[in-house]
Amino acid sequence: MTQNKAVLNWIDEMTAMTKPDKIVWIDGSEEQLEALRAEACSTGEMIKLNQEKLPGCYYHRTAVNDVARVEDRTFICTPTKEEAGPTNNWVEPSEMYDRLNKLYDGAMKGRTCYVLPYSMGPVGSPFAKYGIELTDSIYVVLNMNIMTRIGNKVLEALGDSPDFIKGLHAKKDIDAENRYIVHFPQDNAIYSINSGYGGNVLLGKKCFALRIASHLGREEGWMAEHMLILGIEYPNGETKYLAAAFPSACGKTNLAMLIPPEIYRKKGYKVWTVGDDIAWIRIGKDGRLYACNPEYGFFGVAPGTNEKSNPNALASTRKNSIFTNVVMTADGGVWWEGLDKNPPRGVLNWKGEPWDPDDGTPGAHPNSRFTAPAINCPCISPEFENPDGVPLSAIIFGGRRAKTAPLVYQARDWDHGVFVGSAMASETTAAAAGAVGVVRRDPMAMIPFCGYNMGDYWQHWIDMGKKISHQPAIFNVNWFRLDEDGHFIWPGFGDNFRVLLWIMARAEGKIDAVETPIGFIPKPEDIDLEGLDYDICDGHKFTIEDLKGILKVETPYWLEDLENLKEFYAKFEEGKVPKELKDEIEALEKRLKG
Repeated sequence: MTQNKAVLNWIDEMTAMTKPDKIVWIDGSEEQLEALRAEACSTGEMIKLNQEKLPGCYYHRTAVNDVARVEDRTFICTPTKEEAGPTNNWVEPSEMYDRLNKLYDGAMKGRTCYVLPYSMGPVGSPFAKYGIELTDSIYVVLNMNIMTRIGNKVLEALGDSPDFIKGLHAKKDIDAENRYIVHFPQDNAIYSINSGYGGNVLLGKKCFALRIASHLGREEGWMAEHMLILGIEYPNGETKYLAAAFPSACGKTNLAMLIPPEIYRKKGYKVWTVGDDIAWIRIGKDGRLYACNPEYGFFGVAPGTNEKSNPNALASTRKNSIFTNVVMTADGGVWWEGLDKNPPRGVLNWKGEPWDPDDGTPGAHPNSRFTAPAINCPCISPEFENPDGVPLSAIIFGGRRAKTAPLVYQARDWDHGVFVGSAMASETTAAAAGAVGVVRRDPMAMIPFCGYNMGDYWQHWIDMGKKISHQPAIFNVNWFRLDEDGHFIWPGFGDNFRVLLWIMARAEGKIDAVETPIGFIPKPEDIDLEGLDYDICDGHKFTIEDLKGILKVETPYWLEDLENLKEFYAKFEEGKVPKELKDEIEALEKRLKG
């Protein structure tokens, strides 16, 4: 498969430790993958679904104790604790290696070790980075085939270079007490043990594409961000692109695959999905920022996905997809809460137990997943495989705030935009664990995914701004303003397109805005409400007066929020929060009190 000595020596070292019975190289051929699917079905690791209803689709159940990412078992093992920063779990590298080596000793006995070469980004493109994951899970191989580009073509592109990300995954005993997802940025290495859940074991995803890549980006002068990428095609055929970061439960995937309201579709507007989760961003030769989606598929949350909330995501799952921890119907289909109002009866739940939809327990796990090829998506961008990425006109940050943030505002300049991103937050809802209304800071939506000290990460953003001759405009959105009765005021979903049009018009310098202490907000008449027939509650239709209300800057809420932000900044070591951000917080406070 390869003569690359760095690759071969590393594989020899890892397999000597894990002691698999057999080693199989994954060449990426459909013939080999089909044989692996058949083998996984024969052992019960996978179940083949109804091929007439869901061609090429399979079903998988994880262990009951292994259903989500485990942030408390996820580590960034940099040489010093300061390099990892206060938002990451840290253990000294040699100590962690000792701990892991004991767990991996003989961990693959009786099993096959699959050698999986994969590429993040189109193979051979300027964005591409290569990895090799060693795993004892066919489920991992088949999911990575959907989520990344795999096989011989990756080894050919890597050639003799030692520049690859090393990934070692062993299911071992699926022991939650000894579960580790560990990153060694200085060694370009990722270790995962005692898990079989996708977010912990598909090492190309959050582990490589964000935690390791964010570290690489800082060293090499680019950015790895937890952002969707979408394009807006105008009636004249021109397409403009934006990237957007949101914490969980803020509608990120829905926005990435947004369908414009009918009134805009009739005029010829379209939305194209470049990526739903991760953006790698580089400075192009023309001084603009270009973004590439390094992934090849979608790893989406199933519950709540339906024909109304996200028809494009649902359509993506209808062939060659893998469903994890949903309900399998009697006829070999799939179901989850929120798909429709007709739960199947006489079936097993995600645990494999008899399930009665009337007993109040969910049939699908709340974090059940689908892994679907991006090329299945009806709105996948024609530029999805563009090796040079797409040029960004705008960057959007967002959160879930009941009162504080207006529907949309524009940062004053790049440094102010970085400040806006650093202040990103959401408030806990009744559905979340803990108290309602607690502000949780999640700068740039990267708290769980930044591979080094977040203070240094903010400095990297500031430094990048100095190198970009054509900076994209930066905005903040909040779809979640509530009225006094707790109802969402803005309709959201497809109508968010109306806000995106204002954002792009501002980014292009085509319209004016109103300057406020926090930034620039729209003139209400510049958000087009034509065709909007949204009933907030009790027959009250959304009007321009409602729009004016959710564009207001409520000074008392902002001053309160600034105190919370100061407390968050204070968690970082002296000198780690860039001076530019401290200056921004002082300037904002003065403007608010002005």
